[in-house]
Amino acid sequence: MKIAAVQMVSGASLEANLDSARRLIAQAAAEGARLVALPEYFCFMGRADSDKLAIAEHPGDGAIQRMLAEAAARHGVWLVGGTLPLRSPDPQRVLNSCCVYAPDGAPAARYDKIHLFGYQSGTEQYDESRTIEAGGEAVAFDSPVGRVGLSICYDLRFPELYRSLGPVDLLVVPAAFTHTTGQAHWELLLRARAVENQCYVLAPAQGGRHENGRRTWGHSMIVDPWGEVLAVRPEGEGVVLAELDVARIAEVRAQLPALTHRRL
Repeated sequence: MKIAAVQMVSGASLEANLDSARRLIAQAAAEGARLVALPEYFCFMGRADSDKLAIAEHPGDGAIQRMLAEAAARHGVWLVGGTLPLRSPDPQRVLNSCCVYAPDGAPAARYDKIHLFGYQSGTEQYDESRTIEAGGEAVAFDSPVGRVGLSICYDLRFPELYRSLGPVDLLVVPAAFTHTTGQAHWELLLRARAVENQCYVLAPAQGGRHENGRRTWGHSMIVDPWGEVLAVRPEGEGVVLAELDVARIAEVRAQLPALTHRRL
C-alpha cells in the first residue's frame, strides 16, 4: 500500500498555502497513495511566531479543517493534516495540532504536540512555549495500513513517547526542523525510531527558505522497519512515496524479536 509525505515551503498567506496543499495532496493521490501526510505548519509560516494566533481555529470548525476534510473525501485518502493552530484556554497561546481525516472526510484522530522546541545558538533562537500550549496525551489510530502513531517535529527526540503507543505499524512525524538541527540529527533520529519500533516512519517536512527568513531542513522521507531510507526529497515542495509492506514488518519482527525482549 502506498504512503506519501508532502514537502512544502509554506509562507505567510493562508490561502496560498492551502492551494499548494490541495495540489500536492492531489498529486500524491494520483500517484497511488492511500495515506498522505502534510508537514508541520503546512497552512502557515508567519513572519513572527505570534502571527499564528490570528488564524487559530476552534476544534472541529474552520477553513483549514474544512479543506483537509474535503481533500480527504475528494481523493478518497487517509489524510494526516500536518499541523494547524487550534485555540487553547490561554488566549496568548495555541495548540499545535495534527488532525487526521478518513477517506470519507470524517475526523479520525487528533494529536496536540507534547514536546515544545527550544534552541539557542548565537542569533538563532526558538522557544515554542511562548506561543504554544503543550498537549498531554499520546495518540494512535487504526487504518488500512495498520496502527498509526502520531507525533510532531521535536517529539522525535523523545523515544518514550513512541514506546507509550505500543507496537504500531507506522509512525508519522510532520515537521519543520531547522536547517541547523535537521542537518545534524533529522535522518539519524528518524531511522532510530524506525529501528527501535520496527515499523515504517513517514516524515513530511518543511524544506526551504521561508518568507520570514527561516530555513528549514526538508529531507522529507520514508523509512522502513530495518532503518532503510526508501524515499527522500532534499529541498523544495514535492511528494515522496513508498510502499508500506505489512509482510516486511512481520519479517523484521520475526528475525529480530526485540519488541518481545523488552524488560523495562
